[in-house]
Amino acid sequence: MFKALTLISSLLLSTTVFSEETTVYDESRDRHIPIEVNPPQNTQSCRETQKCPVAFVSSGYGVKHNDYSFLTGMLNELGYMVVSIQHELDGDPDLSRTPPFIQTRHENWQRGAVTLAFVRQALRSQFKGYDFEQLTLIGHSNGGDISALFSQRHGDSVQTLITMDHRRVPLPRDKSIQVLTIRASDFPADEGVLLTKAETTEFGACAIKIEKARHNDMTDYGPNWLKQAMASTIENYLVHDTCNEEARN
Repeated sequence: MFKALTLISSLLLSTTVFSEETTVYDESRDRHIPIEVNPPQNTQSCRETQKCPVAFVSSGYGVKHNDYSFLTGMLNELGYMVVSIQHELDGDPDLSRTPPFIQTRHENWQRGAVTLAFVRQALRSQFKGYDFEQLTLIGHSNGGDISALFSQRHGDSVQTLITMDHRRVPLPRDKSIQVLTIRASDFPADEGVLLTKAETTEFGACAIKIEKARHNDMTDYGPNWLKQAMASTIENYLVHDTCNEEARN
């Protein structure tokens, strides 16, 4: 149950906003969750009668929630409000290094999925001109695992799932969810995580492997060519609903 919401910062809850760090408080779990809210470039077009899309960004384990600005800026230009969410807090258990990860890391993913649900519920009443009913979820590595689990459980509130080299939680097999997964070249995903070729066709998903891309470089600190390739792939998918084959090169 969502018991309380506290906004801590100078965040302005209006149609003429601001990029600001803030914290939402989940009283039921006693968790102060850092988030960063970045509005679209043209906030005046976001109204209750014509809502702008919302993207939730979940970072990789050990990566700051706002270390994906190369995606945030692109999404803002496309008209998205971007909410970057910090999942791991001081005092949380370390991510398990003991396989099988689908079991030993479940607590982390479950906690993250609950956080996504809480942030959605908390912000939807604050930002009337934005569509929290059909989210776009973007997650890197462990953040992609969290996003995939949320999509499995709350598919009715997810329009698009985009993962950047997540490796543990199976992608949803759901025709109502648009799925793009961008793969690095240094680590394989666990068995059953990615869709087979037949499933990719059946569910209309998109899988792009970027040659020479490294898993840990898929952040603001990665090489420019990789950030450009990922941003281009995601933009092309969101705008044209097609895979960006050029990213394979």
